Amino acid sequence: MIGDIKSYLGVYNDAMSLRAHRQQVLASNIANADTPHYKARDFDFRETFAVATGRHESPGPDAVRLSRTHARHLDGHQGGIADVPLLYRTETQSAVDGNTVDMDVERAEITDNALQYQIVSQFLSDKIRGLRSAISSNQG
Repeated sequence: MIGDIKSYLGVYNDAMSLRAHRQQVLASNIANADTPHYKARDFDFRETFAVATGRHESPGPDAVRLSRTHARHLDGHQGGIADVPLLYRTETQSAVDGNTVDMDVERAEITDNALQYQIVSQFLSDKIRGLRSAISSNQG
């Protein structure tokens, strides 16, 4: 029963975790807007979400994998946010100091991500409300 609920709500948990992580990455870009030679980072949410939910395979051949030389060694796969491949954002305007943060792009992305987080949060809230309703109507 609990496993069914977890699988029912798990996709929303994954989406919210990835959205929160992306918000941190975008905030880091904004915080480093004046840092010389800082390269703006981000990740492809759709691709990462597909990997997190099992709809895609993990990153391809350039991904570095740890090898296990003993049966009791950990496999090095942590899953979740630790495996999110951060990419460098393409430069939209050149800066003299080599910084690639474009504040207009970052503000737009952080606003869009916050809105998407809010939407997922509302979906999750609606699902939980539906489960509560089903449970309370079953008890009477």
